[in-house]
Amino acid sequence: MTFIRSIGGMLLPVLLLTATALAADEAAIVKPTTDFSRPEKYEVNAGGAASVRPRDNADAFSQSSANLALEHEMRFKIGNGFFKRLWVSAPSSTQASDGLGPLFNARSCQRCHLKDGRGHPPENEHDTAVSMFLRLSIPPRHEDDEKLLRERRVNVINEPTYGGQLQDFAIQGIDPEGKVRVRYTEQLVELADGTVVSLRKPVYSVSDLKYGPMHPDVMLSPRVAPQMIGLGLLEMISADDIAAHTDPDDKDGDGISGRANMVWDNDRGAVALGRFGWKAGNPTIRQQTGGAFAGDIGISSPIAPQHHGDCTEAQSACRAAPDGASAQYENLEAPEDVLELVTHYSRNLAVPQRRDVGKESVLRGKKVFYASGCIACHVPKFITRTEHARPEHSHQLIWPYTDLLLHDMGEGLADGRPEGAADGYEWRTPPLWGIGLTESVSGHTYFLHDGRARNLLEAILWHGGEAEAAKNKIIELDTEDRNALIEFLESL
Repeated sequence: MTFIRSIGGMLLPVLLLTATALAADEAAIVKPTTDFSRPEKYEVNAGGAASVRPRDNADAFSQSSANLALEHEMRFKIGNGFFKRLWVSAPSSTQASDGLGPLFNARSCQRCHLKDGRGHPPENEHDTAVSMFLRLSIPPRHEDDEKLLRERRVNVINEPTYGGQLQDFAIQGIDPEGKVRVRYTEQLVELADGTVVSLRKPVYSVSDLKYGPMHPDVMLSPRVAPQMIGLGLLEMISADDIAAHTDPDDKDGDGISGRANMVWDNDRGAVALGRFGWKAGNPTIRQQTGGAFAGDIGISSPIAPQHHGDCTEAQSACRAAPDGASAQYENLEAPEDVLELVTHYSRNLAVPQRRDVGKESVLRGKKVFYASGCIACHVPKFITRTEHARPEHSHQLIWPYTDLLLHDMGEGLADGRPEGAADGYEWRTPPLWGIGLTESVSGHTYFLHDGRARNLLEAILWHGGEAEAAKNKIIELDTEDRNALIEFLESL
C-alpha cells in the first residue's frame, strides 16, 4: 500500500512503513552525502516546500513561505505591518502604537532587523548602534541568584542599575543609558598560498553613562541583529534530532563537543531546549519576540508584561514615566494578538532557493566544506517534525547548515559572559542558509555575533576552539579550493 508525503517540497510515493522503518528511512535521507559530482535531490529547496525563488535585491529575505495558506498569508502581511510599526511615547492619540520605551534601542523591529536581514556594528564614532547593542550581566551575588540560575528560571543576572542590555535611546525627558564604543586593532593571518588576511579585533566599552557607574563585575557582550529567515522551520526540528548531535564529553574523540542550552520556557513553565539567539537563550520564536519587544523597544506583552521595559529600580524617572497600557489592549502595549501576529510573521519569512547549486566550482567548494569538517557543527540537513497546526513547516527536508547547539569557539571569539548553560566561550552554531545574499539584503558583508568579520573568509579565520582543526585545514588550502569554498558559501 502506498501514500503520498511531502519532503523538501516534493511529492513522493512511499511504502506505508512502521515507525522504526520510517525513522531509518529518514536517517538515510539526512545522512551527509559523499557524492559531490552533482547536486543532491531537492538540495535547491533549502527551506523545503516553504522555499521561494531567490531575489537578488533587498527584498530577498522578506517573502512569505511559498506553501503558506491564503488565510495565513493575510496574517503574515498584518504581522509585517506590526514588525515595521514605529512605536511612539505615551500618552498619544494613537493608543494602539504608544508605550515606546522609556528606554529603547529602536522604535520598531524593522529598525534592527533591516529588511529582515543582518545588523551591523557602528561604522564610525558618529554612527548609531541601532542594529547592535550590548548585553549586560553580572555573576550571581548570593544564594537566591544562584538558585534562579540553577533552576534555569533566568539565563543571567542583570546588571543592577542598567538591566539586561544597554539602551542608547530614550523618550523625551528621560536620559538614555549611554553609548556603545568599539575600537579595533588589526591582526594578520598568513594562509598557505601566501595570502595575508587582516582580522579586526574589537574592544568594547561604554561612554556617557547617565545613571552612575556599572557594577565592577559587569560583563559586556555585543550582539548584532541576526537574519530572520527560516525561523519557523528551525523551531520545528525535533528536539530528539538536535540531541542526537550532542556530545558534551566528546566521546567520539573528534574534538567537537556540542551541548544544548536548556532554558526556561515562559509559556510552558518548564525547562526546554534553547534554539534562538546567539547563545540559544530562547526556546521559541514567541518568547524571543516578547523579549525583543521588552528589551529593544520597551513594549510590554504577555511574555514580558512590565510596561517600563528594561528600566531598573535604580532608574526611578524611567519607572514613573507614562505607559501605553489600556484596558482595550489587555492592559498591555502589545497584547496577545499583536504578539501572535509578529510571531507568525517571524516564523514564515521564507528561505530563498539555492543558486548555482549544480555549478562545478560550487560542488567543489561543497566537497571542501565537508572534507574540512565544517559539517560537524554546520549540520547540512534535517527533516522537520509533523504538527497539524503548522502544515507549512511540517515534514520538510531542510538544509539550514546548523546543529543549533553550543560550541566552544575559542579565546578569539569569547565574550566571557555565560548565558544559561552557555559559558563565556560558547556560541550557538548559526544557520548558513541565505548567507550569500547578505550584501544584497543588508548592504554589507559583516558576520559573526558582533559583525567583526568583514567577509566570509574573515569569519572562518575567527573560528577557534572546537573549530580550530577545521579552520587550520582551510588555512592550508590552495587558492582554487579556497575560492571554491567561498563560492559554495555564497550559493547558500
